[in-house]
Amino acid sequence: MVGLCLSREFLRHRVTPGHPERPERILAIEQAITDAGLMQKMMLINPKPADEGTLQTIHSSQYIQSVRQICEAGGGMLDADTPVARESFGIAQLSTGALLSVCDAVMSGQIRRGFSAARPPGHHALPDSAMGFCLFANIAIAAKYLQNQYNLERIAIVDFDVHHGNGTQACFESDPSVLFISVHQDPRTLWPGSGFGEETGTGAGQGFTLNIPLMPGADDAVYLRTINEQVIPRVEEFQPQILLLSAGFDAHQDDPLAQMCVTTEGFGEITRQLCDLANRCCGGKVISALEGGYNLHALGQSVVQHLIALGEM
Repeated sequence: MVGLCLSREFLRHRVTPGHPERPERILAIEQAITDAGLMQKMMLINPKPADEGTLQTIHSSQYIQSVRQICEAGGGMLDADTPVARESFGIAQLSTGALLSVCDAVMSGQIRRGFSAARPPGHHALPDSAMGFCLFANIAIAAKYLQNQYNLERIAIVDFDVHHGNGTQACFESDPSVLFISVHQDPRTLWPGSGFGEETGTGAGQGFTLNIPLMPGADDAVYLRTINEQVIPRVEEFQPQILLLSAGFDAHQDDPLAQMCVTTEGFGEITRQLCDLANRCCGGKVISALEGGYNLHALGQSVVQHLIALGEM
């Protein structure tokens, strides 16, 4: 059985009208899962907010307090792309905490795999600043949480969002205990303009960052070949104790923010390949976090395929 953390509380992060990272993303996911008849086949997980001490395993206290103060003052812009409202600080804590709740369910043996369908997303958030719709670095905080609470020594993160996971990379580029792999549209053609192949980590973390930029127009075949020829061998070499996924669905052929051609079914097959990898490396344990995906129909249907593959349904 796969675990799902999904809550209408995430609708309360309401920002600029017309912003692509909008509350309706959660409703689209909920409706698609319900229509597919999957809701009753999963273990539903209630999210609990992450406390500030947990946020501080990645973020500076000064940054956390600045986000809190801006939200308490009624909201504003954390960066050019990241608006917040009064309730956004608490909902961002809940978004991080949702992923930690999934971590607990997996590590306690209640489930083998789980998906946190939470917003705001996290993989662009830097230790000292917000970026690209992201307030707190959800997947990075989850990795630290697994290290601190469950004594894991080797964690792999695979990020298939169409945009480079620059925030996650910044959190772990000098850390050899976390292997970070990002498959994304070529940074010469898409924001945030980072994630070139030569970015491989620094210091003790040299060689533990793998960036795989793909040219615009990459389709299912290109993605699956990339997973099989580059991602899987590197993860197998690393032998992680758990696999974390930054599951962005904005490489979909219908997504408005990029120029890739992955199909709905393609996301299911990408997930299936990564779950097979987890079966070989880490007892099948996979924890997945929602990142991007901005065409509502494509997002909902892609999440359904992701969940079917996670649950081997």
